[in-house]
Order: sequence, then C-alpha cells, then structure tokens
Amino acid sequence: MEIDSKSEKTIGIIGGLGPQATADFFSRIIRNTPAKTDQDHLHVIIDNNPKTPNRNNAIAGTGPSPFDSFKHSALRLKQAGADLLVMPCNTAHAFKDAIVSVVNTQFIDIVDEAASHIQTHYSGVRKAGLLAADGCLQSRLYHDALSKRKIETLSLAPDLQSNFMGLIYRVKASGVNTEVRQAMMALADTLIDQGVEVVIAGCTEVPLVLGQDDLSIPLIDSTEILAKQCVHYARNG
Repeated sequence: MEIDSKSEKTIGIIGGLGPQATADFFSRIIRNTPAKTDQDHLHVIIDNNPKTPNRNNAIAGTGPSPFDSFKHSALRLKQAGADLLVMPCNTAHAFKDAIVSVVNTQFIDIVDEAASHIQTHYSGVRKAGLLAADGCLQSRLYHDALSKRKIETLSLAPDLQSNFMGLIYRVKASGVNTEVRQAMMALADTLIDQGVEVVIAGCTEVPLVLGQDDLSIPLIDSTEILAKQCVHYARNG
C-alpha cells in the first residue's frame, strides 16, 4: 500500500550535537523507513550546527547558553518546512521547553520516548542504569521521566562518570576503537553489578560504541527509539 506523501510530515533535525551522532540518527531514520524506492523515504531537513555552545558547560554554569543556537536552528527548520522537530542529543533536552515555547511545532522528546519504551516493553523493570553526560544527569531528565513511571535511576559514581565523559569526548574527537568500546562496556558492567535491569544509552554517542551484544541485559538505545518514533509520527501524524 502506497503512502500518500502529501499526508506525511517533514522531519526537522536540530543537529551537530555532535555531528557523528546526527549522521547516525539520520541513517537510522532511513533504515527504519519501509521504502522500496527513493520516493518512499521521508523528507528530512537537517540543521547541523556544531558551533552550538557546549550544553554540559552551560548547565554547570561554566559556559554560555546554547539556547539562542537551538532557537535559531528550530526557526530555520520551521521556515524550511519542518512539521515536527527532533534533537538527537539527550542533554540538549534540558532546553526543550524553552525551544517549544518559541517555536510552536510538534517536538519529539528523546527522553520521554525512551522512558515510555521501557514502561511499555519492560513493564517489570524497577531499576534502570543510566549512561549519560553530566548535563543530562544534573538536569535530572531521565530521573524525573522514570520516577513518574515508578522506576529508580542509577548513574555512575563520580570518578567513573568522569571516565565516561572522557570516553564521550574521545568518540567525538576520533571515533570508536577497541579500547573505547571495552572501557564503555566496563562502565556499563558496573551498573549491572548494582542490580539494574536495563541500561539506558542516554547519550547519543553511546550507541556509536555499544550494541545489545555487548551487554548481558537489555540496552535501551535512545537513538534507535527516537528514530523509530520519528518515522511513526511522520508517516501517521
């Protein structure tokens, strides 16, 4: 059955946070779109702006706010024809409400979608491990979303969190290698040892490093969940 392209929504991606994660997210939209021809794919507009100020520093109070960059990106995307907006960056969602207040456009929330996925597909889970950047933790994005669903969130100890951030910046700088993958797996294992029932890839660089085969318990891939939901909303309203 053909989809009427006139009924489809155009996806606008606030990207560059970082560029590899944006490219990975776009590729997942393509993979998750049931298409037999080029014309069956969705219209996607990407504003890839890696010049956006560091959101972790902004949340910590040690750097400028990225809000203006996010706002201008959202406005450019809307002007270009985007019907729904998405940010493939978990930490950036600390600024989501402010963006939505300026740009009256449907916004697909990566944190809420991941939390809903756990609630729907892993209904017995009561303790989730979280691999996420400092700003995401400080903003309690996942803690609050999961608490509403009666799920406890466990994150890394401070020294291990510092190691995690170092790994994330290594991925951003030079990509993935065996050393980075093994170190990330070890961090996930420390959460598993604490009795978590799922591990959330709460930073879009994490799925560049870890896959389900790397863990002994379910990996909640927020990037993959967001891509699937974007395809769903774009095709079905």
